[in-house]
Amino acid sequence: MVYLNYTNLDNETQERLVSVSKKDVEHEFGNDLKRYAKEHHIKYDTLLEEEALRNLYSYDYVFNI
Repeated sequence: MVYLNYTNLDNETQERLVSVSKKDVEHEFGNDLKRYAKEHHIKYDTLLEEEALRNLYSYDYVFNI
């Protein structure tokens, strides 16, 4: 669960969320992503960024107003 202040959804907060998501994805699927990137000649960092953004939709958010 991710707790956010509704009035503070600035760029810094969004970057922090993507960073947390990247760590989660890398921890969970890092080896598989590296293998997939190598097999399909894709940059690992690009693939990780895309998967991290997709992963953000799986979080439960709580907004404090």
